Amino acid sequence: MTENSTLTSHPWFFCGIGGSGMLPLALILRGLGAEVAGSDRGRDQGRTPEKFSWLENLGFTLFPQDGSGITGAQQVLVASAAVEDTVPEMVRAKELGCPRMSRAQLLSELFNASAYRLAVGGTSGKSTVTGMIGWIMTALGRDPTIMNGAVMKNFRAPDAPFASARVGSGGLFVSEVDESDGSIALYRPSVAVLNNVSLDHKSLEELRALFGDFLARADVGVINLDDVETAALAGRAKKLVTFGIDSAEAEISVVPGSIVEGPTSISAQVIDTVGSNPTLSTTFNLSLKVPGRHNLANALAAIAAAKAAGIPVSDAVQALAGFEGLARRFDIVGTSPSGITVIDDFGHNPDKVSATLKTLKSHPGRIIAFFQPHGYGPLRQMGSELAQVFADLLDPEDHVILCDPVYFGGTVDRSEGSERIISLIAQGSASAPHARHIPTREACGEAMIALAQPGDRIVVMGARDDTLSLFATDLLKGLK
Repeated sequence: MTENSTLTSHPWFFCGIGGSGMLPLALILRGLGAEVAGSDRGRDQGRTPEKFSWLENLGFTLFPQDGSGITGAQQVLVASAAVEDTVPEMVRAKELGCPRMSRAQLLSELFNASAYRLAVGGTSGKSTVTGMIGWIMTALGRDPTIMNGAVMKNFRAPDAPFASARVGSGGLFVSEVDESDGSIALYRPSVAVLNNVSLDHKSLEELRALFGDFLARADVGVINLDDVETAALAGRAKKLVTFGIDSAEAEISVVPGSIVEGPTSISAQVIDTVGSNPTLSTTFNLSLKVPGRHNLANALAAIAAAKAAGIPVSDAVQALAGFEGLARRFDIVGTSPSGITVIDDFGHNPDKVSATLKTLKSHPGRIIAFFQPHGYGPLRQMGSELAQVFADLLDPEDHVILCDPVYFGGTVDRSEGSERIISLIAQGSASAPHARHIPTREACGEAMIALAQPGDRIVVMGARDDTLSLFATDLLKGLK
């Protein structure tokens, strides 16, 4: 990407540098030549020490989260809006007069400074579509900069185990953008991809406005015609490329009856239609190494985005055959000697959990679903819908186990927790799965190991907690 000297001419300090939104930004800034330091509560608590050792080996200077890393007014402090003013870094930065930027403000500056910009929005699938587009552009020699909220397996290596970002010099920036805090309004995309619109952090009315404006600011909008809410926003785009598995009128679509699902893969024949004329169409065979119809939809989004950016559909389809997926997105940890498979997954809202459960249900075997809510606030916002997903998609022989919501400190209202979801699951269907709340994660693990039988699939779901992957790995060890 084009170096922005104003971004590299002074030192930076990241509060929460290990977070999924912060880490890739720190990597990109460091890759541009900036001096970057940081702190993280997870490091102080001894969580994921290998991540912080890797950052130090890359040249990042890390401090305890006690304010000692804030040393001069020239430092710019990067902190999310959720970081409270009482955190020592906030206090020290205010004393010294350090400028403060949010994660979204920094990302939007980096993004908007690039020559060509592809932004991926929507409630679900953002990280996967971003990874797919990034891989297409990399495989075709476009040398993109990629900002992702998840580790991209194609770029993971022994010296880059947490590859959630890639720094390129092709003037092309691919990024997922977040609607949860309204910061999606900061981005000026050349191509705006909208996967879907559903409840997560905001009301549907707010989401319609945010995503509609997102499409209106772009040169080209890429939208999913299978999603009613997204299709309804088509009129906001200056120019459109559409996609959909089931929508015959979509520009990038699928030959009916051509989808073949495997436990770890999916394939289909993809149709590229020129304009709205079905006689001017070409068909390509798409094979993905990731399973589920939701990943087929993600691939169509990436192909449509590539087309909007001038990439031939044939090249995009061919490149996606080499896409390895993302960490914690239906990530198969392994199978025990007795035939019990453990899957690590980022599912944390109704749409994502639904996509994961539908993928599992398309193949035989009992499901033991563990869910760690990613906060008390989100659980109140979407708890009813989430419970209904478990009740509707799982069967009486399946199991759902919830621990207490993740909590790393702060003043959030903790009066309503996982117990409510368990009662709602039981009320949600006459054929609801077994559901229970076990407060601690360790006790949940012991219960799942005791429950598991040959042929079962254990899926570990949740967000905002890197140690969930370690939990899934420990589960597999326990089964052995």
